[in-house]
Order: sequence, then C-alpha cells, then structure tokens
Amino acid sequence: MKLGIIFIFNNNHNEINVNSITRDLRSNSDLGVIMVDNESKDETLEKLKDIKENCPNVSVVEIKKQITAQAAKRAGARYAFNNYSFKHIGYVNVNALNDRQFNINEVIAFVCNNNTSLIQYDEAIKKRNIIKPTLFKSIFSVVDLLENKNRNELKHTFNLIIV
Repeated sequence: MKLGIIFIFNNNHNEINVNSITRDLRSNSDLGVIMVDNESKDETLEKLKDIKENCPNVSVVEIKKQITAQAAKRAGARYAFNNYSFKHIGYVNVNALNDRQFNINEVIAFVCNNNTSLIQYDEAIKKRNIIKPTLFKSIFSVVDLLENKNRNELKHTFNLIIV
C-alpha cells in the first residue's frame, strides 16, 4: 500500500454510518486506514471496531486518555510507521469537519475513490518544501485538498454526491 489515511475521532458516533463507510473502504484494498479514537465517551469506538471487523485494510488505535488532535495525529502516524510502509500519509480530524462543508461519510468516499489525486497532492506539497520534513510534518491534510477544490468540480471530477 502506498497511501494511508489517519482519521481522528472523538465522540462522533452520530456522524458515523458504519454500512456506508464499510462499503467504501472494502472497495479500495490499496488504501490503508488508521482510525484513532481519542477517548470517546459515546459509542464511537464500538462503531470503529465494527468497521475494522469488516475491512481488512482498517486498523483502530484506542487512546484511553484524551489528548490534543495534534497528539492523536502523531499517535496514528507512529502506528502507521510501525505497522505499514506507506509512502504517503494523510489525515482527517473528524471533529474539525463540523466547521466545514463536509461530513465524514463524504470524506471517506472521496478518499476511497481518489488515491491518485491524494498522492499527487502530497507529492506537490513535498516538492514545495526545500527541507525534507519529519515524519509528523510530512502528513498532509485531506480536508485542505477538499477545501482547495471547487465543490462543483469535485462533484463532476470525482462523481461525489455532495448534499
């Protein structure tokens, strides 16, 4: 697998559609997904475990004491580094999506259908950097890519249904 995506969750059980996410993730075995549960107090962890049971390309990292989103991203990156050999790693802070125009199900559908675009985006970012970034600084934001594109362009280019 060349591409891994870290999803950071914290009390998001209402936004997680297990069937939709499982369907999307099972359709893309070339994608590695690390779902980090940052000490959710609701049923988020149980839903993530349900997804993991049905998707061989999904791992779940449970953080037992809540930490910052940045620290959760680093925990996911360490897990990815120790268990996979991804060339490209992106991340999504699911709680930050609440302030934006996307939901987790749309973002996962986008990620599953656009590996090449995500890899090209990461390579473009790395080309702009003169100094080679560390592991943690080389992780790109999937949401930044989505925000930089026009929503109508996304609909046509990636065949997304964006409500």
